[in-house]
Formats: sequence, C-alpha cells, structure tokens
Amino acid sequence: WFEEGRGGKLSERFPATGIIFRQVPPTYELDWHPAPRRQYIINLDAGVEITASDGEARIIGAGEVVLVEDISGKGHLSKAINAQIRHCIFVPVE
Repeated sequence: WFEEGRGGKLSERFPATGIIFRQVPPTYELDWHPAPRRQYIINLDAGVEITASDGEARIIGAGEVVLVEDISGKGHLSKAINAQIRHCIFVPVE
C-alpha cells in the first residue's frame, strides 16, 4: 500500500484516460480476441471466465479488478459464468 490513514489504505495513483461502463448479457461468449486497449476491468456484480492464449483459464469474480494488456496477437477467450448479466467498468490506461 502506498498510504495508510484513518480512512484506510490507498494505492498509488494510476494514470487513466477515462471510464467506460458496460453491461454484458448472460449469454456473452467471445471467441479469441485481443483487448482493444490496455485497461483495468472492474467487475461489479458478476464474474467472467477468461482463457489466455497459453490455455490458462481463470475466473475474475465480482468485485475483482484485472489489468488486460494482450492488445496484439491471439488475445483471449471470455465468457459469462452462471448465466448472469454482468456490469463492469473499463478504465483505459496509457
């Protein structure tokens, strides 16, 4: 942690170029694709399963944050889990 005080712990400030809100349908399943940009994805209320190009699959749950950086090449697979609508926030970074 970068800073700690009466209000809790804070990370350092990370650069960002905006914020994007997204609603993803419960049937969401995308074939191989690179990320459109380096960005943090913050899942608000549901998770997503991500499979990297090396075959490693991981569930990013509600409340979790992931930095996606695979902006070239094969990219990754992504699909909804538990047939839930997912609300998430994208925070593009330079």
